[in-house]
Amino acid sequence: MRTAVITPAAGRHSHLLLQQDGLATGVRTPDHYVVVSMDDPEIGPLTAGREPTADVITVALAEGRLPLAAARNAGAVRALDGGADLLVFLDVDCVPGPLLLDGYARAAEDDALLCGTVAYLPPPPPGGYDLTALAGLAPPHPARPAPAEGQILRGGDPNLFWSLSFALTASTWDRVGGFCESYTGYGGEDTDFCATAARRGVDLWWVGGAPAYHQHHPTHEPPVQHLDDILRNGALYKRRWGSWPMAGWLRAFEALGLAVYDAGADTWHRR
Repeated sequence: MRTAVITPAAGRHSHLLLQQDGLATGVRTPDHYVVVSMDDPEIGPLTAGREPTADVITVALAEGRLPLAAARNAGAVRALDGGADLLVFLDVDCVPGPLLLDGYARAAEDDALLCGTVAYLPPPPPGGYDLTALAGLAPPHPARPAPAEGQILRGGDPNLFWSLSFALTASTWDRVGGFCESYTGYGGEDTDFCATAARRGVDLWWVGGAPAYHQHHPTHEPPVQHLDDILRNGALYKRRWGSWPMAGWLRAFEALGLAVYDAGADTWHRR
């Protein structure tokens, strides 16, 4: 099974380099490592001369916003053109555990969307993270199932899908049809992707033994810096699927006085 890893990136250079190091030291290494630069010209020189070799392609920003959906689609096209049988998507913040690619390859079947565990790491110690010690720094995120190594939990809730770390066969990618590129900026495109997969008969599987580790970076909870993206992409999802995604964040924005829900129109807008 020819395996491709696809990572969209803009900034987060140290995170990308540690991901590349993690892939190089895994039990199984990728046959093709596609890094999709979202208008970041530094990524090519940054990753050059390191293992695994990064095949860097570029997509333009969408009116100044990160085109995450389009970047993943472009990466998939590149990987499939290179003969990939299994597509593994990792966000730039995510370091693969040494068993991640092997775990996904062992679990891979057509008509299944595979999600490994993701642990959120604490801030790195002086000198940075030690790749051999990541598993002891944090448990898998409690909001998602965490099966044991070798275990697969089928029939997962599509609303819990994360794009941080997931995999699917080339045939399954073709069946789903990729990400909706109308989503730009932060939020919603992954929920839409899994809703489309479910509608087309693709099951969600939680895979044990395919861990990833999310590197720490400063953020806000809720992500107020992405308020406008979440309102815009949430409205797009509502038009496509009839319900609002990211409800927890929307309610948190409301509690902070940043957003208002209009019950009559069933819509959210900035206060």
